Amino acid sequence: MAVNGDSLCQLSSGVSGLDSLLNGGFVDERLYLVLGAPGTGKTTLGMEFLRAGLDQGETVLLIHGEESKQGHLANAAQLDIDLTEAEFFDIGPRSEFFTNSRSYDVVDPADLEDDSLIDDIHGTIDDLDPDRVLIDPITQFQYLEPTDYQFRKRIISFARFLKDRGTTVLMTKTPDAQFDEQLKSLSDGVVALEHGDEGRRIEVPKHRGVGQHDGTHGMEIRDTGCFVYPAIRPQQHSRSFAPTKLTSGIDGLDDLLGGGIEQGTVTIVSGPSGVGKTTAVTEFLESAAADGDGALAYLFEESLETFTYRSENLGIPITERRDDGALTIEAVAPSVRSPEEFAQKIRSQVESRDLDLVVIDGIQGYKTTIKGGVDDVNLRRRLHALATYLTNMNVSVLLVDQQHEVTGVPQPTSANVSYLADNIIYQQFVEIEGELQRVLGVIKKRVGNFETIPRRFTIDSDGLSVGDPMTGYHGVITGLPERSENAAKHD
Repeated sequence: MAVNGDSLCQLSSGVSGLDSLLNGGFVDERLYLVLGAPGTGKTTLGMEFLRAGLDQGETVLLIHGEESKQGHLANAAQLDIDLTEAEFFDIGPRSEFFTNSRSYDVVDPADLEDDSLIDDIHGTIDDLDPDRVLIDPITQFQYLEPTDYQFRKRIISFARFLKDRGTTVLMTKTPDAQFDEQLKSLSDGVVALEHGDEGRRIEVPKHRGVGQHDGTHGMEIRDTGCFVYPAIRPQQHSRSFAPTKLTSGIDGLDDLLGGGIEQGTVTIVSGPSGVGKTTAVTEFLESAAADGDGALAYLFEESLETFTYRSENLGIPITERRDDGALTIEAVAPSVRSPEEFAQKIRSQVESRDLDLVVIDGIQGYKTTIKGGVDDVNLRRRLHALATYLTNMNVSVLLVDQQHEVTGVPQPTSANVSYLADNIIYQQFVEIEGELQRVLGVIKKRVGNFETIPRRFTIDSDGLSVGDPMTGYHGVITGLPERSENAAKHD
């Protein structure tokens, strides 16, 4: 149990990420509404809340109406949630109701229910004196009342009854415009769940007296329970800018960049498929790892095995760097992680290790691989938040961006993400005297000087090699360079 600056005791929700959204957890002795369509995870979230209480030695009660006690226990066990020590109270209709041959015409719902049920609930709570109560769902109480007015009165009186006993209550509900606003108003906090194209999402639109982390966030239900991944807020992690150089170890490339890229900046390496973008980025990874500083790479468009085989054939010792812990590389499986989970994974690595470089290969793969996919607007927003967080932590970021055109640079980057970059390195194919060759150049560098004349480069068994500046040519950026007249005269 935590106590905030205003002396409000807060209880863990059982999900660390949700506690973060709640600015510390649920406030003790208050009423919370968990709102979401069927299948969004309301009951699972509630069971995590009860498990957290059991872990603290508290008495917990599950008041249920749609699922039996054994059903709840079985469902919880499937998620590695042990509720065998929890108390249960069933307010749903018994199975005999279905087989009963009695029929009704016009009848008051209250006449069909046991008049003693409410008394039984009160009696059970009096006997158990629970610290936490989950009501799943709260609409079962609606069926006990003859009118909406009576239902509202019942909820108010029940909430006061539990609060007076020092009980913290979660109640679940499927969205229904008729009662949602009333219950939101009665509740001290609201947790809203969704399950759509982007996977599971969670939001805390209300948390009375404590506040919340606004916006929607990632949520997953896996074999070991429920996990919430708050969106990163870069302003919480600010450091002063230290313009030390991060080099590639390739003389010509570092010369192009005026000695390298500054620590704590974002660099986009842009070019068509097969031109050598990943190879260039891997040289930076190797350099950072060889210097004894940590480096981290996520592969969205290539398997780890292929990446390792190809890199080592170029003389880059990926396996050795991984074995000594200086380099971490992970291939990201499609549609497994939300953008928030991916960002939190990077954050965990950055804050537990002394990392100098993070590579994301590549932007288009990230866009299509992250669960549900992201459109261009959300792509820019999420990459901006992640990149800002990393640069505030003085970590350099390299983003690999694929262009569709084989030659020429009609725009610096795809999806209009160039504004994210402090530095842009472009690579492209050019035709010179009937031969397709590779060139690279720098078209943007916010800090320090850089060469404005592109250079040829090659990739062979010795890795990436960068030649001298391509003086004497014009039209290189179009992919069809021509020798200038003065250069031709001196040939």
